Formats: sequence, C-alpha cells, structure tokens
Amino acid sequence: MQHIYHLPEHTTLQDQIAKFIEREVEPFGMQWEKQGYVPRDVLKKMGQAGFFGLMYEEDYGGAQADALTNLVFAEALSQSTFAGFVITVLVHTDMASPHLHHAGNAQQKAKYMPGIISGETITAVGITEPGAGSDVAGIRTTAKRDGDGWVLNGSKIFITNGVHANLYFIAAKTGPGRHQMSMFIVEKGAPGFTVGRSLDKTGWLSSDTAELVLDNVRLSDDALLGEQDKGFYSVMKNFQTERIALGAMAVGHCMKALQLTLDYVRQRQAFGKSLWDQQTIRQRLSMMDAKTRAARQFTYHCAWSVTQGHDIVQEVSMLKALTGELVNEVVSICQQFHGGMGYMREAPIERLWRDARVLAIGGGATEVMLEEVAKRY
Repeated sequence: MQHIYHLPEHTTLQDQIAKFIEREVEPFGMQWEKQGYVPRDVLKKMGQAGFFGLMYEEDYGGAQADALTNLVFAEALSQSTFAGFVITVLVHTDMASPHLHHAGNAQQKAKYMPGIISGETITAVGITEPGAGSDVAGIRTTAKRDGDGWVLNGSKIFITNGVHANLYFIAAKTGPGRHQMSMFIVEKGAPGFTVGRSLDKTGWLSSDTAELVLDNVRLSDDALLGEQDKGFYSVMKNFQTERIALGAMAVGHCMKALQLTLDYVRQRQAFGKSLWDQQTIRQRLSMMDAKTRAARQFTYHCAWSVTQGHDIVQEVSMLKALTGELVNEVVSICQQFHGGMGYMREAPIERLWRDARVLAIGGGATEVMLEEVAKRY
C-alpha cells in the first residue's frame, strides 16, 4: 500500500529494511526472545547499513533525512513480528540518541555521535522511576554540584536497552522547582552506576529492560547535556519524536497482523469452506483495515507537520492514544480469527498480541495522552 507522502527513496528504504528483517531478524528472533536481548553484532550491521543515522548530521556519518523518512523507517521496521527487536532499535534511534542530537554541544556530538550512528555505541534514556512514569516532573533522582562536576543519586526503572547499552541519557533534579531538572550523559561502567536488575516482562522479550541504580555517580561538568535546569523541556520536546515512532510501530504491527490473518483465514477450512467465506470475519477484518489506514494517514500527517515546523503536541498526543488503543483492538481480533493456533507461542500473531499491550502504556499512557489533548482545547 503506497502512501501519499512516499518518495522513491522511501520505497528503497522500505525494501532495504524488509530484506534486512528477512535475512537477519526473523530466522533468529526466537533465540533472542529466550536470551532476552538482541545481539549487538546485529545492531552493528544495522549501523553499517546506514539505518542508525537517518536523522543525524552528515559530519558524523548520518543522512540528514527528515521526519517523514524516519517514520518510513519505523513503520517498515515494525513489519518484524519480533517487537522486542523493533523497540531495541527505536529506543536507540528515536528515544535516546535524539537527546544528544537536539541538546548536545559540538564536543559531545564529536565524541559520541559517530559510534551511535555506526552501531558501536547503543543508547538508552533514563527518565522513568518507581514513583514517576508519565509524570516526568515527579522524578526524585538528584544531581548536585560538587566542585567542577556533579554527583548523581537515585534510581530508574523500565529502562529499555538498560542492561546492554553503552551510553545513557539520565534525567535528574538540579533544583527545588518541580520542573527544575537536567539531562546528563552517563557512560556504562561509571563508578556507582549499575544495573540493579534485569526485568522480566510479558512481552518485548527480546528487548533488555533494566532497573538502574545511581549511587554517588560522579560526573565531570561536560557530562551536562544541554542547559542546566532545562531538562524537563528537552524531555517534552523529544517526546514528540518518540510518540510518532511509537505510533508508527503500532500502525506497522496492525498492518502485519492483518496480513498474517488474511493469509490464514483464506486457507483455513471450517464448516466446509474457508474462514474468509464467513461474512462476519471478512467484514470485521475490512473494518480493522479501514481503521489502520486512517491511523496511518494521521501518523504521516504528524510527521509531515514536523517537517513544516508546526507545533503539534496536541495532534501527537492524539496519535499516541489512538494508535496505542487501535493496535490492541486489531491484534486481538486477528488473534481471535487464528483460533487455538493464535494462542500458541509458535504463532507470530500470539507474539504480536503480547507485544501490543504495552503500546497503550509506554511512552505516555492513553489516559495521560488524552489529558494532554484536552487541556489544549
């Protein structure tokens, strides 16, 4: 299904991603689900193929493409039935490293960006805490001045890539004000910075998720990312990139689930005919496809609006709420039409069903997103 915003280079990118998934992901994904993470050599291959630098400066090996190209990437990537792999990549490309891209100074970018783009350096972002999820301003991790540097104390939870990342962007309070926080660059292995535990999840099994502990982590002054005390606004800005990527991920999963289900119901025989010949089934699938196509148009519209410099916080909040709920509706119906096979771990639709659930929670729960919409009327 070609899209109105697609350019020839977008189609090329889609084809490249499809071939990479077929060759490097689908044959090995079940093994990654069992081991709980995506091997770093696979991510390096993605970096070498140019997939990790789409938005970033040519000076560091990037392509300097726009938000539409990045959306095409996220949507194409989400045709993989292993969402743990997908989120491992999208956290690196769309949720963590953009903090450096948006707020980093020349020295910081020169030091870290080449490795981020090549896949040698995999990133994570530490914002969520046991007592602060969607309420970003409620974080309790602190960063206090100490001579010519900083000392960080606190903990983070539900951090994707948290176990195996090389570089972390950590939010910490730097003053008494509710929104007075800053972002810091923390390298793996920094004294006092540890993985408290690897978390066991319902879905996204091939994605490593961690609790992080910061116990008197001493950082030099050049670890401050962006302006002091302005980190809250940096986080809010980056949420727009993150939520469009999650919207694209949800739409991609809907498209894949519908494709798998259409293939299945056409060949599955019941009561003397294929399931596709049952009027209820083909009508419900048609409606799910209609909703998916509408959501896809909205996703592309949001990405296009970013390229035009528009303020679209309300629209992106709508998008996140809409697609997070839609993917659960679509995948659940598709699983239902797989019958008993849809409940078997060997069936890709079962994996998509488990993996879809968190898309209505992570990156801004549906209820929080709808409040962001409502307060902008």
